[in-house]
Amino acid sequence: MTVWGRFAAHVILWRWVLAIAMLAMLMLSLMPASVPAPSTGWDKSNHALGFAALAFLAHWARPARIPMALLGLLGYGALIEVLQSLTPDRFAEWSDLSADGVGLLIGAALAAMVQRLVAVRST
Repeated sequence: MTVWGRFAAHVILWRWVLAIAMLAMLMLSLMPASVPAPSTGWDKSNHALGFAALAFLAHWARPARIPMALLGLLGYGALIEVLQSLTPDRFAEWSDLSADGVGLLIGAALAAMVQRLVAVRST
């Protein structure tokens, strides 16, 4: 089996990693703001980085349905914003959802580049 084949063959594992990452993102997003959490120092870059990671994982977890996975993840970002609006010390922002979308595009582009690099090296 080629390197690409071995890398992509573990779809079930990628799906589990994606689910765990989504759960971690939800927990971090809904924790009280007073609880220390990992941060880049800028809220929008936190959103972009987190959703770039989710998009990268989704690329491998749902290789045949990447556009739908990205739309689903954007919906997940919207759900997080709604849930944050229901917490006492968090609030929803459209700009957070925009940063999520930018992160999704970055993560999808990086995953596509990795896919091409691995495919070229395995031929």
